[in-house]
Amino acid sequence: MSAATLTLASTTSTENSGLLAYLLPRFQAATGISVRVVAVGTGAALRIAEAGDADVLLVHDRQAEEAFVAAGHGVARHDVMFNDFVLVGPSDDPAGVRRAARAAGAPSILLALRHIAANQAPFVSRGDDSGTHRAEMRLWARAGLDPGSMPTGWYRSAGAGMGATLNTANAMQAYTLSDRGTWLSFRNRDDLDIIVEGDPPLRNPYGVIRVNPERHPHVASEAGKRFVEWMTGPAGQEAIGAFRIDGEVLFHPVRPPAAAEATPAGGVDPGQVADPAGVR
Repeated sequence: MSAATLTLASTTSTENSGLLAYLLPRFQAATGISVRVVAVGTGAALRIAEAGDADVLLVHDRQAEEAFVAAGHGVARHDVMFNDFVLVGPSDDPAGVRRAARAAGAPSILLALRHIAANQAPFVSRGDDSGTHRAEMRLWARAGLDPGSMPTGWYRSAGAGMGATLNTANAMQAYTLSDRGTWLSFRNRDDLDIIVEGDPPLRNPYGVIRVNPERHPHVASEAGKRFVEWMTGPAGQEAIGAFRIDGEVLFHPVRPPAAAEATPAGGVDPGQVADPAGVR
């Protein structure tokens, strides 16, 4: 592989939201390094990198990322950005989640999941071992529930990326857990709406990891190092914060520039982001 090219294994959320289409041309202009993206769920991305078939990871499952590095597959994990998950569902909220939140005095994703299960309201899981799917499973466990052990029918596994899962939830008038970035990019909403947001367990950090060249000597290690440095440095952090859709920041840099309060010049034009499967 040329030193001027690297392979990035990342998530469908960074691809479907349009973030990578916004960031990577800026990285290439700054460094001369082109990037080939493999956009899959976080679990699949980690397996691809573990096999030495990627040079860098950009994923969102901190526990799995730290285990990847501890096992010697990655050089180090670096915080790069965060967004959050949102629970979306039919605007008429058939499980009564909003009513329960008002009674509790605060939004609660765990309370919401308990109400959905108690009412056997339709819920669509990504079911693809992605970072979002893993986060959803942890939330069910924290709520004291195992959807797989409950009566069948209301809980469905899409086995698909975030955009396709949102399309399925829309067609079924079901609840689902989405990263906010993909939700903001999603245009096939119809009657879907955000039902729960802003609860601390919904925070969603992303990490960038260079694959260990001692484990896989063929990887583009120097190019990967420059990618990590750019993403975590001022230029990458400013670019992450500049990416917006309809004026809203989708991903928050962990080290925002001092001027991040203002809309940076040259921010993303939402009309220039591609629209795969209802995701612009």
